[in-house]
Amino acid sequence: MKKDTVISEPTIIPRDAHNVSRQHISQGALDVLYDLGRAGYEAYLVGGGVRDLLAGLQPKDFDVATDASPEQVKEVFRRARLIGRRFRLAHVRAGGEIIEVATFRAQPRSPEEGEALVEDDGEDHDHLLDEGGRILRDNVYGTLEDDAFRRDFTINALYYRVTDFSVVDYVGGMADMAARQMRLIGDPDTRYREDPVRMLRAVRIANKLGFGIEPATAAPIRELAPLLTDVPSARLFDEVLKLFLSAQAEKNFDDLVDYGLFQQLFPRTGACLERPGVETLIRGALQGTAQRVLEDKPVTPAFLYAALLWPVVRQDMEPALAEGQSLAQAIPTFSGDVVTEQVETVAIPRRFSTPMREIWALQPRFYRRNGRRPERLAAHPRFRAAYDFLLLRTAAGEEDPELAQWWTEYQEGQAPTPPTSSDRPKRRRRRRRRRPAADSASE
Repeated sequence: MKKDTVISEPTIIPRDAHNVSRQHISQGALDVLYDLGRAGYEAYLVGGGVRDLLAGLQPKDFDVATDASPEQVKEVFRRARLIGRRFRLAHVRAGGEIIEVATFRAQPRSPEEGEALVEDDGEDHDHLLDEGGRILRDNVYGTLEDDAFRRDFTINALYYRVTDFSVVDYVGGMADMAARQMRLIGDPDTRYREDPVRMLRAVRIANKLGFGIEPATAAPIRELAPLLTDVPSARLFDEVLKLFLSAQAEKNFDDLVDYGLFQQLFPRTGACLERPGVETLIRGALQGTAQRVLEDKPVTPAFLYAALLWPVVRQDMEPALAEGQSLAQAIPTFSGDVVTEQVETVAIPRRFSTPMREIWALQPRFYRRNGRRPERLAAHPRFRAAYDFLLLRTAAGEEDPELAQWWTEYQEGQAPTPPTSSDRPKRRRRRRRRRPAADSASE
């Protein structure tokens, strides 16, 4: 990427020309900035923290960029922990916070002809792209200017300098903040090939801020969406959570589908979207999740994934159900293969896949309303999630509304209470007639 594609000299925005205030920066982040400065290093607040403050939002966390190497950061902060291989950085514990501190990076280079693409930590390979342009290593350090030009979007490359409270802008990020648009730094095709996750970030950050995606930045996404298949599934799991466990979950879903990104993340679910009721079920889950996020209630990936993958399970079960197999038999038979297939694209840790499958497995038990079965089902730890999932399936046209209504009333104490063992009339036991004693007169 050539620097002449953007601003060549930084613009310094003084304190009175921006709205970033130390009052809205966490004490932990301020301590890290000041301590690095006292140790003789440059240190800036950067990335999403600065972007969100400029947009009038309160960031959840803060990142720091510095000219100190990770090892030097650890010398300043004895409790710092160095992490990462592809991108080495320091996690600094400051009070109850973890502040991510990254050393200024320079732009990755492409391999020389015939150069081996190895995955070790050798110095010669710390700063390397593969033949497709994807970053393998990003551990060669540079200057503040180098660091600005290697970042993804202009609005993520704004640096807050605590020494004079100014914002440093090398790439026109302040102009894009004012225009309310996401714009990649450099050639979009090249930048997406370096890291295909940037396509997902473009959608997520734009919707979070209520911004648009600049036309040249948006143009290559549909064509390059298949590059997501080269991204490690564990990394995509993290990105999916950021996209869907958010207040903008439904809008993110719409844009992912429109750009062809959802179909890469969930190939078989994407192929089911035209089936009756599928979008209704997924949208219901996303709307419920967004509402819980807005109300600051806990959300779980297990329920989200249950909704995203259920259409595939349902489709695979249809032949067996048509042949007379029960839902209780079919769900465990087919759900395992669906999960195994999906994790090849987007990882699902066992701590989420297990409760997800329990939510599915409980669905047939809602049909059994006699005796004490409702009581036992209601006592199950996954009952509430399974009940909510039953409501989604009912809204999607899979179940009779009377079933969902009965369970709603049951929880409210309004449904007819099934008889318990103590309430049932006791069956009268027939008394056995005693056989007459043998005649003993002859004895």
